[in-house]
Amino acid sequence: MRWSWGVVSTLWLVACGADPEARQAADEAARAAAQADTMQMAHAAFDAVVFDTIKWDGDSLAVSRGDVVWNFSCRKCHGPTALGDGGFVLRGDTLHPPSFREPDWRFTRDLDGLRAYIFAGNEKGMPHWGLVGLTSRDIDAVAKYIQQHLVTQPALTPTKR
Repeated sequence: MRWSWGVVSTLWLVACGADPEARQAADEAARAAAQADTMQMAHAAFDAVVFDTIKWDGDSLAVSRGDVVWNFSCRKCHGPTALGDGGFVLRGDTLHPPSFREPDWRFTRDLDGLRAYIFAGNEKGMPHWGLVGLTSRDIDAVAKYIQQHLVTQPALTPTKR
């Protein structure tokens, strides 16, 4: 990981007992640098070929497993019906993920892209599930569940935030 001069100098100020605002800025800079490093690791670790080796005894088994994964890992942020209204709070901010049920949602018909996104996460709070807790089989199952069950439901207006 490459550290910028600003990050290094901010961390040095904190180590020398700088004021709380500088300490907070240093913490945020360090968190952002660690997050960027983790994103790089997740993208490097992702291998789409792994998903070609996953076999299910029918789509219904994959979708049933995906329902379990959704309720355990995804629902708290994305909401029970994938409207993006889960209300999960991360570092004092409520996350507002997109609704999967909008006609223009980018992964509506892109299973490979959805698997990669679930695996790698993002900088806004989406976990790097492929690095921290879900197997490739679980990622495949929940991606299929999202596309075959949640996305197929009629679009609804999310609750006001």
